[in-house]
Amino acid sequence: MRVWARVLTLVGLIVLCVPLHLMTRLVRRESRWPRRFLAGAARLCGLRVERAGRPLGGDVFFVANHVSWLDILALGGATGCAFVSRDDVGSWPVIGWLAAQNNTILVSRSERGAVHGQIDTLRTALEQHQPVALFPEGTTGDGHVLLPFKAALFAVLLPPPRAIRVQPVFVDYGTETDAIAWTGDEPAGSNAMRVLGRRGRTRVTLRFLEPFDPGEHPDRKAIAAEVRARIEAEMRSFREPPRPV
Repeated sequence: MRVWARVLTLVGLIVLCVPLHLMTRLVRRESRWPRRFLAGAARLCGLRVERAGRPLGGDVFFVANHVSWLDILALGGATGCAFVSRDDVGSWPVIGWLAAQNNTILVSRSERGAVHGQIDTLRTALEQHQPVALFPEGTTGDGHVLLPFKAALFAVLLPPPRAIRVQPVFVDYGTETDAIAWTGDEPAGSNAMRVLGRRGRTRVTLRFLEPFDPGEHPDRKAIAAEVRARIEAEMRSFREPPRPV
């Protein structure tokens, strides 16, 4: 019952926010409704989002670890950022359309030759002062150890568009990390049912680390390594990896 109650309230939130968003765009004004929707959806899904550190408000490229689909609701609602996502998300019913309303940048994992076009699309978004967030692990991890970063899209930062700064973010579910993490071969539907069926509130802390100038690094791999080192250090300072059983 808890799952279906949350699903129905999410549908209600969509019905409320989408017309207001479309009307705002119709009069050619900037719409804040996608951010409001993500923030509201985070609450309806049981999250209590807290912030540590100060997120930059514009001309920023957020780079975060990835634990769950809940990360998107929490980070998008807190910052108003658009996300870089794999291209198959665009074909998902309802979710694909909602992602487009938040200016999601779709990238292909299979077409290597498409990278240059994807970088151009990403650069255009940054030049229009759209905050953008990237999960460079490319998939969700266990929240204790970072997966290798995929460095290809960091090429957009050399040379940096305008005065873009990179801000690492540690998405921290604290003691609830193991319960929230989407790992292994768990199907999306099963994961959603499990997460939405949890009792009470789950605290997630978005730890915004010190931003830096990507132009101070020689190439995309160096930028990716710098971000990874900063998030990894922050992760270690709050908890140690789980011991093998």
